[in-house]
Amino acid sequence: MTRSQLNANTIRSAQPSKWGSPLSGQRSNLVHEWPAENVSVVAVGPEGIVASAGELDLRYRVASVTKAVVSSAVLLAVEERAISLDDPAGPAGSTIRHLLCHASGLDTDSRAQILEPGRRRIYSNSGFEILAQHVEAATGIIFAEYLAEAILDPLGMSSTCLDGSAAHGLISTAADLSLWATEMLNPQVLHPSSVGALRTVQFPELDGILPGFGQQRPNPWGLGVEIAGTKSPHWTGSSNSEQTFGHFGKSGCFVWVDPIAELALIGCGDSPFGGWAAQLWPELSNAALAEFADPGRTIPRLADPTQGGSRE
Repeated sequence: MTRSQLNANTIRSAQPSKWGSPLSGQRSNLVHEWPAENVSVVAVGPEGIVASAGELDLRYRVASVTKAVVSSAVLLAVEERAISLDDPAGPAGSTIRHLLCHASGLDTDSRAQILEPGRRRIYSNSGFEILAQHVEAATGIIFAEYLAEAILDPLGMSSTCLDGSAAHGLISTAADLSLWATEMLNPQVLHPSSVGALRTVQFPELDGILPGFGQQRPNPWGLGVEIAGTKSPHWTGSSNSEQTFGHFGKSGCFVWVDPIAELALIGCGDSPFGGWAAQLWPELSNAALAEFADPGRTIPRLADPTQGGSRE
């Protein structure tokens, strides 16, 4: 099924009629320890929200969590055959795939090339801005509009918009991000193989620096999302599977999806990322997994569509 054939009401009707149960016990205590005036936390399963705390409709600037949502739109463009993951983009020798997984060799915040593509994982905001320009050129649609038409509107993310950079300009809510997380666990807009590609490690041998957590050997990334792997220290919990993927932003927001546990967790606050998050977020993640994870689940095998194709 293509984007134009999908009824957005189908997505909305799959969500629970009420937000899940309030967070309680250890999880609630950890939320109260979040050093922010406003905090919104949501645990999500394949059918939607299972527990929450705080005001879920409060809008936040989610900083680099933007990249996870933007990557979904890029993969939708691959499905529609507007682009290919192997299209040249960015510096010489780089492709869409390289840009999505921070392997293009570009500097973090400029378009200067530091290394040849595929040599090292260099986190690059400029790479995502180039991606947006590539999609615009291929589709003839301003990227913010394409993102809305391809992902935000079909998922019912009505309080979310891209305001500025495709690397860090998203404004969203915990409720809306829960819809994206549900899509990652139970794809309805993207083809399941696209979600499989998104969460698959690209260039697995690459080392690099994980912002806020230092050198990682290796430093696995999927197509637009970070993958936990065996990284230490890390912002997810020790109970998260190595296949856990997601993103966090320096504004103090995060989203992770654990396909083994069939659980996702979203946390948004109005206090910038700092040392407090490196301690609190893993504890909160472990507490959520202890209550909601299904240890009997196994991860489905989903193919990597390098050339795209429409949903059947």
